Amino acid sequence: MSAEVQESGGKNGKSKQKKFAVRVDFTPMVDMNMLLITFFMLCTTLSKPQTMEISMPSNDKSITEQQKSMVKASQAITLLLGADNKLYYYEGEPNYKDYTSLKETSYTPDGIRSILLQKNVAAVNKVRALKQQKLDLKISEEEYRKQVSEIKSGKDTPTVIIKATDDASYKNLIDALDEMQICNIGKYVITDIAEADEFLMKNFDEKGALSQNLADK
Repeated sequence: MSAEVQESGGKNGKSKQKKFAVRVDFTPMVDMNMLLITFFMLCTTLSKPQTMEISMPSNDKSITEQQKSMVKASQAITLLLGADNKLYYYEGEPNYKDYTSLKETSYTPDGIRSILLQKNVAAVNKVRALKQQKLDLKISEEEYRKQVSEIKSGKDTPTVIIKATDDASYKNLIDALDEMQICNIGKYVITDIAEADEFLMKNFDEKGALSQNLADK
């Protein structure tokens, strides 16, 4: 900001009147704003998009049905995503005659997460130990990721098959995939639900009435 003083005399040159002309210079403020913008642009880390690895069924026709079913029944768990946030699961091969072979759980931490952590407890403990080694700077980030990948794909780790009905919400699928990451599940696949799976859910909701009707026939 600057001020200018102007003096003017009267007719007799005796009276003088002072006038102040005020002029505001915004140039320094503009420069300061530009410096601040540049500073924040250089110092702020741009948010990186987060990605999720998803194992999808193979389209390779050379893979036979027998090869697809080579997963040990004791290591396989199938999740069925139903309507109204309902979540069912069964381990190994389903028993269509016994409706209690299908279990109902939830998306809460004490639901499906607890089940998957129990199934994958060995891998979870190994990954936790690796995280501590990385924090102690005993291994590099690259070595950590490599070893974690090997642990997740180990022979004794479970394989999760995710099947969603048409009535399941997109959020249900995302929640199920989140649990794969939280529970360190390295082998999982999203596949189409079969009529047999829908029969299992409906039979469960009706307390085995459908399987009983088939037995009576």
